[in-house]
Amino acid sequence: MDFKTTIGQLRFLAIAEGISYISFGITMPLKRIYNMPTPNYYVGMVHGVLFIAYILLCLAAYKKYNWSFKKLFLAGIASLIPFGTFVADVKLFKETK
Repeated sequence: MDFKTTIGQLRFLAIAEGISYISFGITMPLKRIYNMPTPNYYVGMVHGVLFIAYILLCLAAYKKYNWSFKKLFLAGIASLIPFGTFVADVKLFKETK
C-alpha cells in the first residue's frame, strides 16, 4: 500500500474505518446492557471522524481517478454496511491504479 497516493490513503482509511465500525458495534452493548457509556463515547467519536474522512477521500478519489458515479456510490454504501469497507478495499480500491 502506497500512502503517498490518494488510493493508498483511501485503502488504509477504509480498513481503519471498518475496524472502528466493528469496535463501535462491540462497545454499543457495553453502553446499553452494562451501563458503561465511556468506551462507546470514545469509539463513537473516532468512528465519526474516520467516517467523514473516508467519505471526503472517496470524493477526492472520484475526482482524481475519474471514477464512475456507480463506483463512488458503492464506496459510500460500503461505509454503511458492517465489513463493507473491507469488501470495498478488495473489490473497488485494489483495481484502481
